[in-house]
Amino acid sequence: MTAHTTQLDRVVVRFAGDSGDGMQLAGDRFTSAAALFGNDLATLPNYPAEIRAPKGTVPGVSSFQVHFADHDILTPGDRPDVLVAMNPAALRANLADLVPGAVIVVNTDEFTRRNLSRAGYEGSPLDDGSLDAFQVHQVAMGTLTQGALADSGMSRKDTDRAKNMFALGLLSWMYHRPTEGTERFLRDRFATRPDLAEANTRALRAGWNYGETTEAFAGTYEIAPASLPPGTYRQITGNTALAYGLIAAARQAELPLLLGSYPITPASDILHELSRHKEFDVLTFQAEDEIAGIGAALGAAFGGALGVTSTSGPGLALKSETVGLAVMIELPLVVVDVQRGGPSTGLPTKTEQADLLQAMYGRNGESPVPVLAPRSPADCFDTALEAARIALTYRTPVLLLSDGYLANGSEPWRIPDVDQLPDLRPQFATEPNALDGSGAFWPYLRDPDTLARPWAVPGTPGLEHRVGGLEKADGNGGISYDPANHERMVRLRRAKVDGVAVPGLEVDDPSGDARVLVLGWGSTYGPIGAACRRVRGRGRSVAQAHLRHLNPLPGNTNAVLSRYERVVVPEMNLGQLAPLLRACGAADVHSVTKVSGVPFGAAELADMIDDLLNGPAAETTHTPQTAAQRTAP
Repeated sequence: MTAHTTQLDRVVVRFAGDSGDGMQLAGDRFTSAAALFGNDLATLPNYPAEIRAPKGTVPGVSSFQVHFADHDILTPGDRPDVLVAMNPAALRANLADLVPGAVIVVNTDEFTRRNLSRAGYEGSPLDDGSLDAFQVHQVAMGTLTQGALADSGMSRKDTDRAKNMFALGLLSWMYHRPTEGTERFLRDRFATRPDLAEANTRALRAGWNYGETTEAFAGTYEIAPASLPPGTYRQITGNTALAYGLIAAARQAELPLLLGSYPITPASDILHELSRHKEFDVLTFQAEDEIAGIGAALGAAFGGALGVTSTSGPGLALKSETVGLAVMIELPLVVVDVQRGGPSTGLPTKTEQADLLQAMYGRNGESPVPVLAPRSPADCFDTALEAARIALTYRTPVLLLSDGYLANGSEPWRIPDVDQLPDLRPQFATEPNALDGSGAFWPYLRDPDTLARPWAVPGTPGLEHRVGGLEKADGNGGISYDPANHERMVRLRRAKVDGVAVPGLEVDDPSGDARVLVLGWGSTYGPIGAACRRVRGRGRSVAQAHLRHLNPLPGNTNAVLSRYERVVVPEMNLGQLAPLLRACGAADVHSVTKVSGVPFGAAELADMIDDLLNGPAAETTHTPQTAAQRTAP
C-alpha cells in the first residue's frame, strides 16, 4: 500500500529518551537532513546536567527538538507536533508539551512494569485511555532493531544501542528526509569500527523500511524547501559560529589567536572547536582554572595576539579581577560568557540571561567595558567579529554574552564572502613617541579619535615599557598616586568606552502607527519576532527592536524609545536591561521576566503583547505558563 503524502508548511519534532539513548545524536542527524533538504530550521537540545542521571527516571530524560519549515522561522517551536518517546519517563516528561492531536511514537519495549514505576506511572498510559487525544503509534523499536541486526555478530547490548537510528529512520520516512548524509556520517564516525557503522546503518534502514511496509501509519508528510536568500548554507550551532567568528577575526586582523579557557558547560564546545583549527594560527590552552585561562589570554594580548577567553557565569566571576587588569593596562581582549542558569553552579545545562549586570559592573573600581550579545546561533559569527573589532580598535576588553539556548541551538547559516569581511588589522607602535624629547616610548598617549593607547609588541627596539595593575600616569605610563591624574585616567577610560562607534538602533514597525515597542537583547530575538508576527497576523500593530550593543547603547536609543507609549523588555532574568534603560533616561520601560531555564514561547509573549494593547502597562514578573496553556508558533 502506498502511503498518502500530506503537504505541511512546518512541523516541530521532539526526540526524547534516557540520557544513554542517543537522542542528541538522532536529533542532530534529523536536523542535518532537514538542512540538506533546504528547510529553514531552529533547534533546542535539552539534557540533564548529570553525566548519567538515574536510568529510566524523569530527571534523566534527554530531548532534542527541531522546528523545520518551508519559510523563515525564528524559534525551535513552542510545542511539538511529534514526540518520539523511547521510554515511559520520556513520555511523562514531555506529554504536557504536546499540541492536541499530536503524533506520539513510543518504544513499547521499554514500557515494562519496572520502567513504568521508575517514571512514576501506576499503570501503563498506553492502556488507560490517557493518550486518547493523540495519535499514538506503538513500535517495538528494540525488538525490531535486534531482528535487523540478528546476524551481525554483535552483542545484544551493542545492538540495542542502535535503536535511536531505527527511530531516526522511521521519522525520516515519515517526513521524506534524506538518509544518505546520515549514512556517510556513520561511516566517518565509526571509521575504525566498521561493524558499528554497518550496524547503525542497518538499523537506520530498518526504521525506514518499517514505515514503508507497515500499515500502522496512515501517511507521510512533506515540507518543501524554504525560499532563503541565495548563497551557500550550512547548519551551525551558536558555539561553532562563535568559534568561526573568532578565527575569521584573527585572520582579518592578521594576528595569531590564543584561547585561554577552562572547560565549563555550556561554553566548552568553543574550546573544542577552536582546537581543531591549528592551521589558522590558532592556539588553544586548556588551563588549570578560570583565572589561569584569562591570564594566558591577556598575556597573549600583551604579546601582540588576539587574546580570547571563554566561560560561563561562575567562571566570569572568577575572571573579574583579570578583566579589571585588562581595563587598567588597556589591551584588547575578548571575553565570551555563555550564560546559564544561576546563581552559583545553578542550572548548568539550562539557559538564562542573568549575567548582564555582572558584565556591566562585576569588577572593582570604575572598570567600564563594551558589552555585546548575539541574537541567534548564526549571529554569533558576526558578533564575534564585532567584539574583536571593538577590542582591537579601542584597546579594551570586550564582553560577549551568548547563552545556552544560542550555544547549543542551530539554524542555517549563509557562509559569508571572505572578501566582504571587515579589515581588522591593528596598527602596532613602531617607534618612540615621547612628547618630552627624551626618545622614550610613552604607552599611554592616546589616539585623538578612539582614545586608544598605542599597542607595542614586546621586544620591539626602543619601545620598552611597563604595564601592571597600579594606576598609570597619563602619557608616560609611570605608576601614579596623584589624585588629579587618577581622576583624569578614570574619565578617559570611561570616555573611550562611551565613544565606541556602534550602529543605530533599528526598529521593525511595518504599520508605522504602533503604540507598543517590544525591545529585546540576546536570544530573546526569535521569540519576540515570532510573537510580533502573531500579533500582526491578528490585525494589530506592534513594533520590535533588538539590541546587539548593550554598552555603549546605540546613540539613538532614547530617541527611539520615546516614540512609543509603552516599551516592553522581555528578559530571561528578573529584569536587568530595563533598569539600565531607565538609568539612561528611558522612563516608561516595563519588564517581562522569566527564569525557568527554558526560552520564552512565542505564544506567551504574543498573549502578553495583546494584554498590553488592551490595557495599561504594568511591571510583570512572568510566571511560565503550563504547556497546556501555550499554543504552537
